[in-house]
Amino acid sequence: MEAEGAITASAAPAPPASPLDALCAELHAYLDPAQVGEVREAYRLAAEAHAGQRRLSGEPYIHHPVEVARILATLRLDHRSIMAALLHDVIEDTGIGKEALAERFGEEVAELVDGVSKLTQIRFRSQAEAQAENFRKMMLAMTRDLRVILIKLADRLHNMRTLGAMPPEKRRRIARETLEIYAPIANRLGMNRLRIELEDLGFAALHPLRHRVLREAVRRARGNRKEIVARIETALKRRLRQEGLPGRVVGREKHLYGIYQKMRTKGVSFSEIMDVYAFRIIVDSVDTCYRVLGAVHGLYKPVPGRFKDYIAIPKANGYQSLHTTLFGPYGVPIEIQIRTEDMHRVAEQGVAAHWLYKTGDKRGAAAHARAREWLRDLLEMQKSAGDSLEFLENVKIDLFPDEVYVFTPAGDIMELPRGATAVDFAYAVHTDVGNTCVACRIDRRLMPLSTRLLNGQTVEIITAPGARPNPAWLDFVVTGKARANIRHHLKNLRREEAVQLGRRLLDRALGAWGTDLEALPRERVEAALASLKVESLEALLEDIGLGNRPAAIVARRLLPEEAAGDEAGRPAGALAIRGTEGMVVSFARCCRPIPGDAILGFVTAGRGIVVHRESCKNVAEFRKHPERWVEVRWAERVEGEFAAEVRVDVANQRGVLATIASAIAEMGSNIENVDMEERDGLTTTLSFVLMVRDRRHLARIIRRIRRIQLVMRISRR
Repeated sequence: MEAEGAITASAAPAPPASPLDALCAELHAYLDPAQVGEVREAYRLAAEAHAGQRRLSGEPYIHHPVEVARILATLRLDHRSIMAALLHDVIEDTGIGKEALAERFGEEVAELVDGVSKLTQIRFRSQAEAQAENFRKMMLAMTRDLRVILIKLADRLHNMRTLGAMPPEKRRRIARETLEIYAPIANRLGMNRLRIELEDLGFAALHPLRHRVLREAVRRARGNRKEIVARIETALKRRLRQEGLPGRVVGREKHLYGIYQKMRTKGVSFSEIMDVYAFRIIVDSVDTCYRVLGAVHGLYKPVPGRFKDYIAIPKANGYQSLHTTLFGPYGVPIEIQIRTEDMHRVAEQGVAAHWLYKTGDKRGAAAHARAREWLRDLLEMQKSAGDSLEFLENVKIDLFPDEVYVFTPAGDIMELPRGATAVDFAYAVHTDVGNTCVACRIDRRLMPLSTRLLNGQTVEIITAPGARPNPAWLDFVVTGKARANIRHHLKNLRREEAVQLGRRLLDRALGAWGTDLEALPRERVEAALASLKVESLEALLEDIGLGNRPAAIVARRLLPEEAAGDEAGRPAGALAIRGTEGMVVSFARCCRPIPGDAILGFVTAGRGIVVHRESCKNVAEFRKHPERWVEVRWAERVEGEFAAEVRVDVANQRGVLATIASAIAEMGSNIENVDMEERDGLTTTLSFVLMVRDRRHLARIIRRIRRIQLVMRISRR
């Protein structure tokens, strides 16, 4: 009976493995038992903290952190990363703080968990700002420890796998965020396998109908292609055997989102993309890669201009491979990638390969070093960015994957996004080089700074000590680092100019009571700053200069009550416009005032003073806000040039524009813009925007143009 009972007991089905047991089974493959024990401890705390919580799908919440940890286990990350993955929602969703985690599991694990956690205590003006600030915090934590983003990517991947339980609107928002930010980050870190899954899941959630149609089309096309794929694969393997080259040949599947993107960006049909057959040949050494390249070029003719050597010049994310396109049988194009086993592993896992190999050789170290370089640039961008939304915008710009490779004069290779200009190159070399660049030589020829760079060019930047960034650069730079540094400099410059203008406006307002800022007692100024809730006098002056606070009201706060209440104060004199005020004084485009014109100033919040001509048609509308008008006049000596618009009616004859342009240049003026409008076939109206010094200069130009025989009428517009 006992024996029979024993047989019955042994035949009973084994209980299903718990999620923790399945995770630990994977961890035992590469971690030692003591480290797996620490992971079990982290699981116990996570299970206690999330007890009673359920996901929208209905399963216990603890399943989510365990699945995130399993994704990291497939990447062979260290045990502290696995522990942080199990605990990644503890700070955000339970009452356990960072200090408690540090005390129990160490500072390293606590920092990782804190880096992944969202900001929950701060109130933001909008959902977009909150998301941007969360992203900024995560990216800054990532600059301290790259594992933060690996945990976040694994968290996002599991959330995408279980996205079906979310409401449709939230599902679309998360999918869009995944495609715009997280998939490109995975690509930037070289994590190809994870990126592909994120993209396909995001595509399915954001465009479910397109995904379904495309998936069905691929399934049908795959059946029709089997014979050709098998024939090409057999031919490639036979050629490798004939040449005595070791290597394995595998067909490379195009993923759905990649097909969809190609159809959209290149404007090609599905059949054109599916007519390209893709293969990967994986070999034992770099030398064999080049020998295999020669062998396949001997088998099928290469397509001119379609060979790329990413082994000699790796991509920015550390990716290495030889790419070539061949004319295959029946004229079908064949795309082939040739790489070593190590390159293949780094291509699939990217920076994660660094942790897998960090105890022995450094096969993943190249991708890791490149990621570190990118993170240093991110840190610099975050210091220059004004707010989280601007930082997020700069990071998005920097995530475009297409690169262009150019050389420094010393022969070093620089990687930049496609479409990058000489200014982007200058900032990539060093921030100070970008800030002081004035010209460039491309392949030894002087070229404009806005020139877009091409592969293989040699770029030399010419700098000058007193040079500063030009606001016009923002119209053509493409890298986040360049954009962030230019904006940062312009903001500082604008602040200095606003402070100077604010001081002049306040002194002018105080002049009505026969005093100025320097004459006021320090205690009185500090008391006024406290009542206005402003941190410093500079901040107050900046607010006045930008038009956010009226100078007259601030002046009354600065004066003693008995003096401020005295309305017998003399009216303040007009503010002198010198032309050197910078960005805080602008000249209205509706009337284009120039020195010599009778003018008025209108204070606009955030922009400072906008100067109009007294005869401007918009003045009547603006006079409804008398508190915003400020009396202005031209200074005795005005510097710089000002835009003026003239309208010229001419006989419609060949060469008339060149004749007038020559006359304008002869009078020492530049043409900023010109528009042409043919009226009746016999006459044409030319509208010029000219840069002039003052009214007298403009009058001389008008007199000179009027003397041209073909000119019928000229007037200032």
